[in-house]
Amino acid sequence: MTRGPATPLPSPKARRRLREAASLTQTQLAERVGVAPGTVRAWESGRTTPRGRKREAYAKLLKTLAEEEESAARQAARTPQPAPPPKTEPTGDRASAPEACPGAEAEPEPEPVAMPMREPAPESQPRSTREPVPEPRPAPAPLTPAQAFDALYEFSAPALVRQTFLLTGRREQARESVERAFQTAWERWPEVARDRDPVGWVRATAYEYALSPWQRFRPRHRHPEPPPADPGDRTLLNTLLRLPPRHRRTLVLYDGVGLDLPETAAETEASTPAAAHRLLRAREAVAGRLPALADPQVLHRRLAELASNERLGAARPPTVRRGGERRARFRTRAAIAFTVALIGTTALTVRTAPTHYEPPVSPGQAVRGVPPRVAPGSLSDEELELRQKLRDQLQDGPERLSPQLE
Repeated sequence: MTRGPATPLPSPKARRRLREAASLTQTQLAERVGVAPGTVRAWESGRTTPRGRKREAYAKLLKTLAEEEESAARQAARTPQPAPPPKTEPTGDRASAPEACPGAEAEPEPEPVAMPMREPAPESQPRSTREPVPEPRPAPAPLTPAQAFDALYEFSAPALVRQTFLLTGRREQARESVERAFQTAWERWPEVARDRDPVGWVRATAYEYALSPWQRFRPRHRHPEPPPADPGDRTLLNTLLRLPPRHRRTLVLYDGVGLDLPETAAETEASTPAAAHRLLRAREAVAGRLPALADPQVLHRRLAELASNERLGAARPPTVRRGGERRARFRTRAAIAFTVALIGTTALTVRTAPTHYEPPVSPGQAVRGVPPRVAPGSLSDEELELRQKLRDQLQDGPERLSPQLE
């Protein structure tokens, strides 16, 4: 069975322009289509594309907005322009001339000749009726990389810390993960600044750092942090921490952050069916321990409350940037020191290594009972033992005569 062609959609910029021309927010447009606000944000940024019934509803709504915009433009074009003010006849001698000479025959006035009308120059108008010319506003100065980074950090860091707390259950680890993610983003700022979703880039990096397996080997991980004060929050947090890391991350992204299923699958580096399976398994596990959270809307609200009840602060943007720069300098100096040590070791090896190969002398073998001749070189262990024995023990035989003077 073949599928029909997908409903055409305008470009992401045109989608956003149509929504803004209709004075609609992303939340209002999401309610009319029946999706989450984050889904509309992803559609307008071009990160994802709607499919199925949502695509048809979205395309129909955009078509309606475009028709309303065209009708408004035609209505504005049909509106008549205000007519110019009538000219007043001059009052002078010519106006009073017929009254001064009543007996004179009035000469027929010549017919007016149609002349092309020209708008009067601004100088010909009196200063009192001249409209003030608005001064051109200076264009806003572009943001520096540091200012753009600080704006992104202040906008998204607090929410990312709360989301990461739902993944780890540790406040300090959540703050550290978000700071490390932003430091990595500052190191790769040209790449992050051109990304279609900088917040998603930082969020994925923070989640990867927070759920890294080596976190359990840190000394701080051995000391548990105080749980939430509310018993309901404590039960929900324990339920989340019992989920596998992949299921927990999928649940937080979909039901906590509000991403669409394709976006959740892309951020977790999984296929859409795999992400849907993880989401269902995670919901079943949560509903098994907390039956009141079987409804996704109630689960979304409880996750938001759990994250908001914890007072999780974030460091200031300049502090994060300076910390990232210090780490970058340390790694650079460590790489330079390692390179210098490697070069010195290589030079020493080249200096002291032999320049040619000397094969070892093979041991001699007895031929027909004749012992082999001792070749020059180091003595074996048996030969050393024999030499020591000859030196220590006195052999039988005449003693050596030494000449003496009489």
